[in-house]
Amino acid sequence: MERTELMQLFESSFPFWAGLSPTEQEHICESSRSIFYKGGQTVHDSSECSGVILVRSGCLRLYILSEDGKSITLYRLFPGDMCMLSASCVIQAITFDVFVDAEADSECVVIAGPAFATLSEQNKDVKIFALETAVSRFSDVMWVMQQVLFMSMDKRLAIFLLDESAKSGSDTVKLTHEQIAKYMGSAREVVSRMMKYFVSEGIVSASRADGIKLLDKKRLRDLAL
Repeated sequence: MERTELMQLFESSFPFWAGLSPTEQEHICESSRSIFYKGGQTVHDSSECSGVILVRSGCLRLYILSEDGKSITLYRLFPGDMCMLSASCVIQAITFDVFVDAEADSECVVIAGPAFATLSEQNKDVKIFALETAVSRFSDVMWVMQQVLFMSMDKRLAIFLLDESAKSGSDTVKLTHEQIAKYMGSAREVVSRMMKYFVSEGIVSASRADGIKLLDKKRLRDLAL
């Protein structure tokens, strides 16, 4: 990635960038690298400090794992989004294991954690930005935990299908039951049973070839309330 392009990316991504000295800007650029991840590839797999990740294209999935290996998706990162939870050396309060996979072929810029951590210790604007970025994501995390702990499966599935439809701008959700279960932190059999009920009620139609088509969004919205 060209240095000029990198500087433009950081200028548009970091509100504190203009306030950094030329030496600090140069150090961050030298500590950054452009990485291409293939869909399904692991980006970050523990509480170790992988660095600050900026998504340029594609999609990353951030999740946690239970002791028996079941994953719960916390949120997804799209172009323009940034992951601070992969940089535990920047925010030392991050003491739990977070995992990040590339959901699709993705191009990212990764800033080395130690370089960003040193800068945040020296510059309060950088530290505030890092904390605010991380805190803003915890509302997403708490929403997921609320669903898992307190919502019925039909409500959770209705919310999931509506969210996926809104993100893609399509009434068809191109995901398998296995993928949906992984994103929701549930079992495939549970998702399949609930999907079968939705089909029988005329709320959705489903096939391997065409995916899941939302037929009655009003019913889904009523279930999601």
